[in-house]
Amino acid sequence: MTKMTAVLSPAEASDPAALVTALAQAARSAQRALAAMPSAARADALRRAAEALRAAGRQVLAANAEDLAAGKARGLSGAMLDRLMLDEARLAGVADAVAAVADLPDPVGQVIDAYTQPNGLHFQRIRVPIGTIGIIYESRPNVTADAAALCVRAGNAVVLRGGSEAVHSNRAIHAAMVEGLVAGGVPAEAVRFIPSQDRACVGAMLTASGLIDMIVPRGGRSLVERVQADARVPVLAHLDGICHTYIHAAANPAMAEAIAINAKLRRTGICGSMETLLIDAAYPAPAPLVAALIEAGCEVRGDARIATLDPRVIPASASDWGTEYLDAILSVAMVDGIDAALAHIARHSSDHTDAIVTADSVAAERFLNEVDSAIVMHNASTQFADGGEFGLGAEIGIATGRLHARGPVALEGLTTYKWQVRGNGQTRV
Repeated sequence: MTKMTAVLSPAEASDPAALVTALAQAARSAQRALAAMPSAARADALRRAAEALRAAGRQVLAANAEDLAAGKARGLSGAMLDRLMLDEARLAGVADAVAAVADLPDPVGQVIDAYTQPNGLHFQRIRVPIGTIGIIYESRPNVTADAAALCVRAGNAVVLRGGSEAVHSNRAIHAAMVEGLVAGGVPAEAVRFIPSQDRACVGAMLTASGLIDMIVPRGGRSLVERVQADARVPVLAHLDGICHTYIHAAANPAMAEAIAINAKLRRTGICGSMETLLIDAAYPAPAPLVAALIEAGCEVRGDARIATLDPRVIPASASDWGTEYLDAILSVAMVDGIDAALAHIARHSSDHTDAIVTADSVAAERFLNEVDSAIVMHNASTQFADGGEFGLGAEIGIATGRLHARGPVALEGLTTYKWQVRGNGQTRV
């Protein structure tokens, strides 16, 4: 069994820069040992971590209850509390997700391509771990387990910095994960959790060039914008999940209603929740659709034409079209055909997930091809914007940029590649 983490010195524990440096250095050293472990051994360690999470269920839920009580006292919104909340079913899902990652194909060592040049040199491009990854996140304690599992499976060390809202939950989950991983032979230092809530620790992570190889922020706009502005380390990020659903003129009304209600209200606090609904002016049943959303508990903020459909509609302001509500609030606009829908999405989408509901295959293909978002859907709820639903296992987040990964970032997104060149004595002229 690998020995447990060394105790930090008082100076390291009290100074954010020294603390992050010590944790990252230890993680970087442990990553070499982790990457050298056979794939089967890393998978077995993750199964042990999942079992340790299940065994620690009472402690984790008690810690989560502390966080929920503190969150309610601080006035966190219902959506934020939903993100934070764990119960037996959700915790079982967290443990199951860790175990599922163990069963995923290991990308490390995968040959991306191979060829031989006329001079006899043989080239291979193979997947390798990125190295040491820093995860800065808010609210959701499941990220602690998901991030640790994905990083370990792909041979990466990870330095975790969770938000103050979930501090007790994160610590309990981390402790259980490390217990299981260590029992499976993974160095404890490969999965480090920053014990301090000092915001200066975030700044220290962002400038830890040479110690942390990539930063992944998961949180609100203010966090992500700060990370992108201040980082001296490569960042894999997304901003808001301003997701659209366009109800095309040829949409089946029953399908349109079911998808719209699910996309908005299944879980309002996730980044794949629909924030704007676009209804084609030629769609035959706009009023029943708006009414169904309101009656399901959604506040509808509509443009002038939508407001005429139902007296309960609240007039939308210009800012509504760019707002990620993460709550039971929806902006709704009427658009004159697919060109207008595409223009609205191009102007307001955050390039996360956008969907069309239609029975017209030509319109569907045009939407899928022309909407430049990380995820584009036809006749499906935007709530499927999740790595598990894509068959990728747990995810580290949904990346909306164009480098180096896009959409749900799972194991493959946590690798890079290197070239292996094999010769038989060639020299260059």
